[in-house]
Amino acid sequence: MAREKATDQLTQVLTRLDRVLDIAERVLAAQHGGPDDAVLDSAAAFIWQRRNGMGLFRPVRHIDPIRLADLKGINWAITTLVRNTRQFLNGAPANHALLWGERGTGKSSAVKALLNEFYPDGLRLVQLHRHDLLDLPEIMERLWDRQEKYILFCDDLAFEADDAEYKELKALLEGGLHERPKNMLIYATSNRRHLMPTRMSDSIAHAMASENDEAHPGDTLEEQLSLVDRFGLRLGFYHIDQETYLEIVQNMVSARGISYDPDKLEHEALRWTLSHSSRSGRSARQFVDDLEGRLSLK
Repeated sequence: MAREKATDQLTQVLTRLDRVLDIAERVLAAQHGGPDDAVLDSAAAFIWQRRNGMGLFRPVRHIDPIRLADLKGINWAITTLVRNTRQFLNGAPANHALLWGERGTGKSSAVKALLNEFYPDGLRLVQLHRHDLLDLPEIMERLWDRQEKYILFCDDLAFEADDAEYKELKALLEGGLHERPKNMLIYATSNRRHLMPTRMSDSIAHAMASENDEAHPGDTLEEQLSLVDRFGLRLGFYHIDQETYLEIVQNMVSARGISYDPDKLEHEALRWTLSHSSRSGRSARQFVDDLEGRLSLK
């Protein structure tokens, strides 16, 4: 009991300390010209968090170092995404982008690689979780007057039919009262092409209707699909072929300075895909991680 009581007291102290640090951070930032200026000047990427009722930009100190040159087998999607991002950075019209496709195919890596490529040109990244979408108007206002260009990054985005957040995202993308910010774009990734589940009952809504269906069931489907229509760029990512998969493995092995018999490397890399049910950049990296780890034990 004494130990549990001491643990509870320590937890309470740490919670209070965390609140004090949050307040101190805001006060310090305010002394440098604005409520967020000091924080936003301190890093290239941020995670939006709401703590103790206050929305904060949390700097990411250790950013994934992946580069565009590391991404293989998705050249068309990368070329289109890079062009759109260059337009955005140059102040020209550009589109919000939805990167959809199978898992492990490089969707998230592509967005992170853009940051590493274009950070010197003023690009910054703010990652949002789905529940943070309700804070979009606040985030927009707090970034509005910044000189940098911000990609609001929604990773692994998906909604259910009764979720409210997708309506907030729809309003920001197109159709809300707010003017569209010139220094912000939304890049989202998803395993779902339409961001929401498409059920069989939706697919046959126009052909069949039961007494429990709504009078115009097609309207519900149109509502669900209207969000994805607001992304001007919709780029599909697919599993790669065997040749590209082996090329990625070889590039990673070379980049890490791993010395390994080429024939044995190919055989083991292909065998790895049998247990992972896919050929993708992610499975290639996982194989090379395993290989490097095994070799280190020897």
